[in-house]
Amino acid sequence: MGFKQDNLRKPDFKQVSDVVWEVPTSFKQGMRVPVRIYAMKKLLDEMDLEVFDQASNAAMMPGIQKYSFVFSDGHSGYGVPVGWCGAFDLKEGVISPGAIGFDQNCGMRLIKTNLTLEQVKPKIKELTDLLFKMVPAGVGATAYQEPKEIANIPESKFKEIVETGVKWAVENGYGWEQDLERLEERGGVNYADFSKVSREAYKRGKSQIGTLGSGNHYLEIQVIDKVFDQEIANKWGLAAEKDQICIMVHCGSRGFGHQICTDYLSIFVNAMKKYKINVPDQQLACAPFDSQEGQDFLGAMGCGINFAFVNRQLITYQIRRAFEMTFNKSAEELEMEIIYDVAHNTAKLEEHIWNGGKKKFIVHRKGATRSFGPGNSELSDVYKKTGQPVIVGGSMETGSFLCVGTRKAEEETFGTTLHGSGRTMSRTKAKHMFRGDVLQKKMLEKGIYVKATTMSGLAEEAGAAYKDINEVVESMHKAGISLKVLRLRPIANIKG
Repeated sequence: MGFKQDNLRKPDFKQVSDVVWEVPTSFKQGMRVPVRIYAMKKLLDEMDLEVFDQASNAAMMPGIQKYSFVFSDGHSGYGVPVGWCGAFDLKEGVISPGAIGFDQNCGMRLIKTNLTLEQVKPKIKELTDLLFKMVPAGVGATAYQEPKEIANIPESKFKEIVETGVKWAVENGYGWEQDLERLEERGGVNYADFSKVSREAYKRGKSQIGTLGSGNHYLEIQVIDKVFDQEIANKWGLAAEKDQICIMVHCGSRGFGHQICTDYLSIFVNAMKKYKINVPDQQLACAPFDSQEGQDFLGAMGCGINFAFVNRQLITYQIRRAFEMTFNKSAEELEMEIIYDVAHNTAKLEEHIWNGGKKKFIVHRKGATRSFGPGNSELSDVYKKTGQPVIVGGSMETGSFLCVGTRKAEEETFGTTLHGSGRTMSRTKAKHMFRGDVLQKKMLEKGIYVKATTMSGLAEEAGAAYKDINEVVESMHKAGISLKVLRLRPIANIKG
């Protein structure tokens, strides 16, 4: 993460609406499209200057269409901002690992229960401690030893898992058939090709499936705090009681996805010379989408995406088991249904409205969430009438939101919205400013029980290191890109 301010300048923004701003192509020579930013004025003013620099660099990439988008959670990242989207033409456009992210399909999953705060509160320490044991967290975390078949996966089975996705997990007893209807892409993309993945990536991934990882990844027990759209909440089986308990998981493709990104960034630096592509930043290394290199990366990234979906599914399996053991009821009796699973860091082939018709694009989302509205053919019948759930993770101190996708998002932003709070400072700065043990004590006083693998890792994730979740969500709500359904408050958190 950058937060570098040297030799950067603030653009002269064109105001489109209260929450929409534009940086014209005249800001930097070579921009093919303007930058469009969705944020309240306060959030716009607080964005680090590198956000605008990176978003305008991305606007120079071959084949980018319409705008280089930045959302209200936007902050500087690797190559492009975190909280960014760009759609590329399939013939003239490119695919870029840096514009997707090292943690491919880092994403969010929300699981509901029929338990209330009153029922869970007396057992919160016992439950959280058990989850901390069964869902390994931290930098080098490896899979929990039960079930044994996922602790150190042989190559042939690993290939099947990453080419199939969550369907494999369901067929092998790690999920319910209905889970598939409640996941983006039904928990698996069909273009995954394990032959395009390096041996090193496999070695890094084979023992990490079913683990949280580190950084801002977490498992959180939450209570529904406030409902904004009772009708949609009820349709999703939520908010029948205001203090209904849910579980949120935030994690991705671990070392497997990181290695895939690293491998192809090196390949693409050479590919740019071959195809005579010039970009202003090597972190935007890319290849034509329809080139051999581009298609190879698509196949490898598909494996990273599917790994992350299965990772969250195996974590869900352990969450259900932990609740069963704590409350002496089956997960079915506890109604532990998945509400949804959304991906953040991806490039996907999608059909979108274009010049009065429809056209396919390769849509890059970096720290951004799909936000499809009612009637979209990609959605399962569970969400066709409402639009898809959009899970927006906040900091561990402030809570999270559940929103819903809109048709307006499909018309304006290639069906994309924000993904979380967005950082206001680097992890290094947060570690200097906060102490993990002090933070842990302070959160316990607020009624949030926290288990963390390291105190320095906890300090990095202090609430003050993030933007105000209410403001970033409200920006996209006002813009009509994703609409608020309900807010969730943490009562326990497991941090990698």
